[in-house]
This record gives sequence, C-alpha cells and structure tokens, in this order.
Amino acid sequence: MSVFVLAETPAGYGLFKATDKKIFKNESLAAELGRPEKLVEMLKLKKFVKFDSAATALEEAASFRDGKVPTLLASLLDDLKAEKKASLAVADAKLGTAISSLPNLNISPISGSTTMDLFRGIREHISSLIPGLAQENIDRMALGLSHSMSRHKLKFSVEKLDSMIIQAIKLLDDMDKDLNVFAMRTKEWYGWHFPELAKILNDNLAFARLVIAAGFRTNIAHTDLSDILPEETEEAVKKAAEISMGTEITEDDLSNIKSLAQQVIQYAEFRSNLSSYLESRMRAVAPNLTALVGYLVGARLIAHTGSLMSLAKAPASTIQILGAEKALFRALKTKHDTPKYGILFHSSLVGQATGKNKGKIARMLAAKAALGLRVDALGNDEDVDEDQKAVMSIGNRVKLENHLRRLEGKPLLPRGTNVGPSGDILGPGQFTLKEVRRYNTNADGVAEAVNGDGDKKVKDKKGKKGKQSKAVAQSAELPDEEMRDAQDDASDDEDEQGGDSSVTPAKKNKLSEADLARLAELSGLSVKKFKRKYERGDVQLDADGNPKVFSKKEMKKMRKSLDNKPSSQSMMEVDRETPDQSETMALSQTPATMTPAKSKKTAEEPASEKKKQAEAKATKKEKKRKHADDDEDDGVVAEAKTKKDKKRKHDGDDDEGAKKKDKKKKRHSQG
Repeated sequence: MSVFVLAETPAGYGLFKATDKKIFKNESLAAELGRPEKLVEMLKLKKFVKFDSAATALEEAASFRDGKVPTLLASLLDDLKAEKKASLAVADAKLGTAISSLPNLNISPISGSTTMDLFRGIREHISSLIPGLAQENIDRMALGLSHSMSRHKLKFSVEKLDSMIIQAIKLLDDMDKDLNVFAMRTKEWYGWHFPELAKILNDNLAFARLVIAAGFRTNIAHTDLSDILPEETEEAVKKAAEISMGTEITEDDLSNIKSLAQQVIQYAEFRSNLSSYLESRMRAVAPNLTALVGYLVGARLIAHTGSLMSLAKAPASTIQILGAEKALFRALKTKHDTPKYGILFHSSLVGQATGKNKGKIARMLAAKAALGLRVDALGNDEDVDEDQKAVMSIGNRVKLENHLRRLEGKPLLPRGTNVGPSGDILGPGQFTLKEVRRYNTNADGVAEAVNGDGDKKVKDKKGKKGKQSKAVAQSAELPDEEMRDAQDDASDDEDEQGGDSSVTPAKKNKLSEADLARLAELSGLSVKKFKRKYERGDVQLDADGNPKVFSKKEMKKMRKSLDNKPSSQSMMEVDRETPDQSETMALSQTPATMTPAKSKKTAEEPASEKKKQAEAKATKKEKKRKHADDDEDDGVVAEAKTKKDKKRKHDGDDDEGAKKKDKKKKRHSQG
C-alpha cells in the first residue's frame, strides 16, 4: 500500500509520494528529517498545483477553516483514484475526515502525532522539496495570506457587532460610577456655601445646572430658574437661600465648583447619547432578547459571555444564573440551595414578581430568552424590519406577564395589548385602512328600487304601520275584563280568520328585573310568582302603572263570559269581512216564498260550527291552565292547612291555660 503526503503551502498544494511504505514506523524519523538530503530521498514530488492569485488562495484557506474540501484540492486528488489502496498523510484531522467522505476515492487519511514530525520537516525544507520556489517568496506569500484571512474573518464575523455592544455597556457602567462620584463631590463642595440645597434638590443634573446658572446663593433670588426647576421647587430654593446657614466662598472657589459642575453636565449628556446608541445597537443585533429583558440586561448578558453566539449556545439554566457564579459554587461547596437568578434579577419581569414567584419567573424568562437568542444569532432575516424580528419574543413577553399576574392573583391583560421591555403596558395598535371601499349601487339586485319604485313601498309600509296603530288603539279602548292569554288568543285568531278582533289583546312589554321586583312588592307576591302570573296574563297594569292581579275564579268567569257570547255578533262581524257569507245572510232574511228552508240552514250551520270550535278550545285551555296552576293550588292548600293547625293549637293552649287557672283557684280556696 503506497503512502502519499499532502503539503499545504501559501503558494499551492504539493502532493508527495513516500519511497518507504513504513515511513511512519521508523523510530529515527525525527533525526533523519533534520537533513534536507535525507528528506528529499524519502519524499518524491508527484504533483504541485499553484494558486492563480491571492483571492484563490484566500478562498482555499477559508474552505479549510470551514472543514470543507476546496475545488482545487479535489481536482488534485483525482489523480489518486487509480490507486486501489493508498494512505494520505494530512496535517489537519478535519481535512482528513472531509477527504475520506469524497466519492470514488479509496484513500485512508493519516493524521495526528505520527505525522507531526514529518510536516515539521516539510515546512522547514519546503524550498528543497519544490524546485523553483524560494524561501523568501514563501514567507512573503504566507504574510499576505495571513493578512487576507484576518480581514476576511473580521468582515464576515457575526461577532463584529458584539464587540461594539460589549464596549458600550462597559463604558456605560464606568460612566455611571464616575458620574455619581463627580455629582456627590459637587454637592459636598457647594454644600459649604449652600447646605440646604442638597436636601431640597435630589437631581444631580439639575443641581449642577443651578450652580452654573446662579453661582453665589445671594444671586438665586434674582435668577430665573424656571428652565431648570419646577415652580414649587424654585420657590423653596429661593426661600432657603435667604435664610441659609452656609459659609462664604471666594470667586476662585466658585469657579472651580462651576468647572466640576460643567463636567457633570457633559458626562450626563454623553451618557444619555451612549445609552440611546446602545439601545439602537441592541435592537439591531438582538431584537428578541431586547424585547424580553431590555437592552441593558441583554447587553450585560452578552458582555458576560463574550459574544452573542456563545450566549446563544448556552442553555436556559446557564442563562438563568449568569452573573451569580460565585454564589453558585459556594452553594455547591457548602451543599446549600443554589441561586435562582443572576443578571436576570435586574429585568422588569423578575422585579415585578414577589416572594417565591421570582424564581419561577426567572426560570421561564431564561427559557424564552434562550429561544430568542438562537433566533437572533442564527436567523437569516436581514431584510425584515426590527419589529417583525421581535414578534416571537413580544408574544412570549405577554405570556410571561399574564402568567405572573395569574400567580399573584391579578387581572390578566386584555387581548391585543403588548408589554414593553421595561414593563410598560402598550395598548393595541390602531387599524389602518389601506383602501376605502364604497358600495356599488349598480350591483344592487333590486331593480324596482333603482327605477324609483321604492317610494311606493315606503308608502305601503307607512300605511301598514298606520293600520297596526289603529288596531292597537281600538284594543286599548276595550274593558280590562275581556283580556285573555296572549299566546292562546293569538293561536285562536290564526285559526278563526273571522273571529272577534276585540278578544285579542296587545302584546305585553318585557319587564326588567327591577320593574318585576317593584311590581311584585306592590302586589304582595314573590318575584317568581308575579312573573309567572304576568306571563300567563293574570296581571294587568292600570294607567298609573299599579298592578292588578286576578284570581283563578275571576279569570274563569271572564273566559266563560267570552265563550257564552251570542254567536250572532260574531256572525255579523264575519259577514262584514267576507262577501260570500254576507250574501247567504241576505238570502236568509228574504221572505219565505222566495227562499226555501235551505237558506235557514246556511245561516245556522256556521254559527253551530263556530260554537263547537270555541267550546273545544276552551276545554283545551282549561286543561293547560290546570297543569300550570297545580303547584300554586298545592301551595295555597298547604298554607290554609298550616293556618288552621296554628289556630287549633292556639285555641288548645288557651283552653289548657284556663283549666290551669281554675285548678289554682280551687286549691287556693281549699287552702
């Protein structure tokens, strides 16, 4: 089995063939490789492929870095396809695995500690192995290729923006410390002259601006401070300046204090600009992480791990305790409870939680942050807007907020609301109409309305409404005793087209719960019983709105009086409506010589049929009402029995009391 050696140089690829098949088993190989003559005898150059340009060399080297076989190297290895069994020595183990996966190539790669001495000798004596290649040219090519690789790595690095975030958050933390020190020094220094000002004014920036604007405390009364302080605070400062207990200072002292106050103002302005820059950078690099924990906490997490990619590779349990490593290892060493949160403690969600809920919310927040980080680091949505990139984490933020509210017993957020990284609740966005759509009258299917026949229909509707109002007015003029059940009478009128119109009452208006309670109290009944009677038609309201409840006997009398009306009245009303029946009545009223006995039958038959139908329907109604009134009757009977029992008991008690009194009197008289 032949042995080949692949040498990667800045100028190209060199393929060597070993003269000794057991070259790697030679124990004195390291000593023999020190002489170039011996190395030339051991390795024979089979083929050398030169790079056409520096760009080609950069592409080939970038492929090696990614663990891929470049095209130029693949074409070089095609010469080894004829070899049935061969071994190829390579310097990189990843390259060896990539070469072994090439199709139609029976080569077993060799790499590791056995090949290190051989490749060290090749790099040292490369000019002797490859004729026409000077060592100076190789060194120059290596330097140029290394520079190109560095530029390529910086240009296409995902971490290039992470370094900006890391430096910005570190500078922001340092500036907070320095700004706090400068502000406290300004207060202490100016406090010798005006000690009451530090108690009234807590804002460091406003304090520095006031020192520059006013100077000595005697000038404060005449200085306009409306641009610096609110009106109430300005009045308090001016009153305190008049009665201040501070010492006097010189102009030189005041100039130094003002210069320090000027530094505080400049630091504060630069810090605000740096904070806005960091927020915009975080929204561009990690929008999902920013939507969940905020830009400050997210930047501290990235700075703690070193890059966005390393933070995205970390599991949720690691993200949860980042920043609490000392407490974690101390707890593991002492076998105590491990910490539940680190840097995530400063997020708004964990800050809102109370007690044991802090650990739960921190665990859930770390899990959602891990998902968002992987989307930020590995997502390929460069053309998508920043708000669209953070849609997933915005929804997760709302879920976490609702879960926290559920744990603490607070009302949930309504649908459509969003929660900002700082915990601010944002209302649902307004809908924007992109296109105004109008109704197309030409597509209307009603041709008559388009042609102008709609006015007739409107008039017909008005006429119908007028007839209905007249009918309601007529029914309102009738006496209350002729009121009948609304549902039953409506069915009677449908069956009897020529029936008595005065029997059909107007439809009842639905009463509210408050009206039912008020009317039930006036009538002396329970709300449930009054509602049942009102729906059945046993209750009528007078003009003043007072209820009038009819008993069962009164309702039966009213129904009998309605059923026993003379049929002639109903016959006359039917004749007015139907012309056929009016003709039969006219024939019955003619003399006997003109009409035979049949005319009398034609007048009597409809009356008898009407009477039979009315009796049958009356019996049906009574049966229905009996079933409905059974419960009420049972209640009335039970109440009557209880009253009688109470009376009997009361009478018995009175009799027993009288007997006892008589016995006492007898005993007293005997004694």
